[in-house]
Amino acid sequence: MKILVPVKRVIDYNVKVRVKADGSGVETANVKMSMNPFDEIAVEEAVRLKEAGAAEEVIIVSLGIQQCQETIRTALAMGGDRGILVHTDAELQPLAVAKLLKALVDRESPELVILGKQAIDDDANQTGQMLSALLGWPQGTFASRVEIADGEAKVTREIDGGLETVALSMPAVITADLRLNEPRYAKLPNIMKAKKKQLDALTPDELGVDIAPRLKTLKVSEPPKRQGGSKVASVDELLQKLRNEAKVI
Repeated sequence: MKILVPVKRVIDYNVKVRVKADGSGVETANVKMSMNPFDEIAVEEAVRLKEAGAAEEVIIVSLGIQQCQETIRTALAMGGDRGILVHTDAELQPLAVAKLLKALVDRESPELVILGKQAIDDDANQTGQMLSALLGWPQGTFASRVEIADGEAKVTREIDGGLETVALSMPAVITADLRLNEPRYAKLPNIMKAKKKQLDALTPDELGVDIAPRLKTLKVSEPPKRQGGSKVASVDELLQKLRNEAKVI
C-alpha cells in the first residue's frame, strides 16, 4: 500500500506573527518557518503504518516555493521514502491545493492519503474534505486513532459529543488531529540520509491544474488589544458596567 502525505511550510508555531505595515499580509521575511504541526502528526502516522507492515511506501508532497524542499526533507528524515515538490510562487488556496493533490493521486495511485486537519497559518480546515469530494473517496476527519486491516480503515474521530468510530473502505482520505500521536524527532543520521532520497519537482501546468485564486485578501490587521480588567464592589455595579459599558446585557 502507498500512502501520500501532503505537508505545508508555515511560520513556526513559536513565532509571534506580525502584520505587514501595508496590511497586505503577514511578515515572512527572516521569519523561522517549519512544517505545519498537524502535518507532522500525519507523517508520523504514515511512518508508523509502514513500520507495522500495513504500508510499503510513504510519499511526501509539498506545494509552493522552492524552500518547501526543506519541509519535504524534514519529513523524509522522519521516515518518508521519497518526495514530490509542486513548485509555484503563486498563492495557493485550499481548492487549488485539493486539485493539485487530486492530480498527484491520479499520478501516484496511493491507497491512502493522510494529511493534517488544518494548517496553523490560515486555519481553513478545508483541503482534506475538498480532496475527498474531488476523488469520490470516503473520508475520516479529525482522526485520533487509525487502524488498517483487511482493506478497511477504522478511524476514531473527535466530535463535539465525544468520540465516533467510522469504517472506511480503501482508498480513503484521513485528516490527523492533535491526539493521534506524538511525532518523533529526526535523528542526525536520518537527516543525512534524507538528503540522498529521491525528490521530484513538478509544476501546476505539468499536472494540468488551474490554481487561479477564487478569493482576494482585502486587508490583514491585528486584533484589538485586550483592555485591562477592573474590580467591582458589588453585583449591582457589575450589572451596571455590563449593561452600560460592555453592552452585553
